Amino acid sequence: MKPSRFEYERPGDLAGVIALTRREDIVVKILAGGQSLGPMLNLRLVQPDVLVDITGIPELKRVEENADAIIVGACVTHADIEDGRVPDATGGALPAVARDIAYRAVRNRGTIGGSLSHADPAADWVSCLAAMGAEALIRGPSGQRAVAIDDFMTGVFEVALEPGEILEAVRIPRLSRSARWGFCKISRKTGEMAQAIGAVLHDPERSVFRAVIGATESAPIVFSDATSLFGGKTLAARRGAFDTGAAARALNAAGLTDPLDNQIHVAALKRAIDRADLA
Repeated sequence: MKPSRFEYERPGDLAGVIALTRREDIVVKILAGGQSLGPMLNLRLVQPDVLVDITGIPELKRVEENADAIIVGACVTHADIEDGRVPDATGGALPAVARDIAYRAVRNRGTIGGSLSHADPAADWVSCLAAMGAEALIRGPSGQRAVAIDDFMTGVFEVALEPGEILEAVRIPRLSRSARWGFCKISRKTGEMAQAIGAVLHDPERSVFRAVIGATESAPIVFSDATSLFGGKTLAARRGAFDTGAAARALNAAGLTDPLDNQIHVAALKRAIDRADLA
C-alpha cells in the first residue's frame, strides 16, 4: 500500500510552519525524521492534505548550553546525541539512552522532537526525559511556552500542543557530579519497542529524586518524589528498601491490572534502581 496523495511544503522558518498548522481547512502533518510517520503514511493510518517538512529550519537544530541546562532543538537526531555532537550535560545518561534506540539507521534519521511529539508510550525519550525533569519548549502564534515533559504527553499518540503550535526544543536540566542515574528497557529483542521501561534519577545537590515507569498503556507513571518507593526513607537508610509493592500499587492505580505485565514493569524499575546504585 502507498500513501494517499498530499501536498508537500518545506518552510524556511517557524513562522511558516505555524501559519500552515493553524489552518483549519486542511489536515497537516509535520515531518521531521519520518521514522514513525513514514510507515503510517504507507499504511494510510494518517492521510494528510499537506505534509510540512521542518528539517530545513535552523532553530530546530540548535543546541544551547547554560549553567543550569542544555536546550536541544526538536530536529536534533538520536545519532547526534549518541555520537557526542550534542554536549552532554548528564554524565553520559543521554548518549546511553540514544545508543539503545532501535537501529543505527533509525537513529540517523529519527529526532528527539519527533519521538516526543509522536507520543508512543514505548518510546525511550518520553520516559527518560520525564525522569530527568525536562521541559518541552513549545512555539505557537502567541510565542513560546514551557510544559514539563510529565505533562506534554497526555495520552497514547496525544500531546499538549494546541492548533498552530509545534515542539521547538527540549530543555534538559544539567545533572550535578553527584547525580545517580539508572535506565532499563525490556524488549523482546534488540531494536524493538519496549515492553517496559524503568528510569530513576537521584541528584542530591539539586534535591531531585525522580522515577518513572514507562512503556505502559498510556503516559508514563512519574514519581516526582521517588522516596515513596523507598518507604519515605532518607538516602542513608535507603539501601535495600525499594518497595516493589509501592510500584505495583502505582500501576494498579493507573488502571494496569495484568499481573505479568505489571511484574515486568516493576522488574524494569528495579533494574534501573540497581544500575543507579540506589537499591
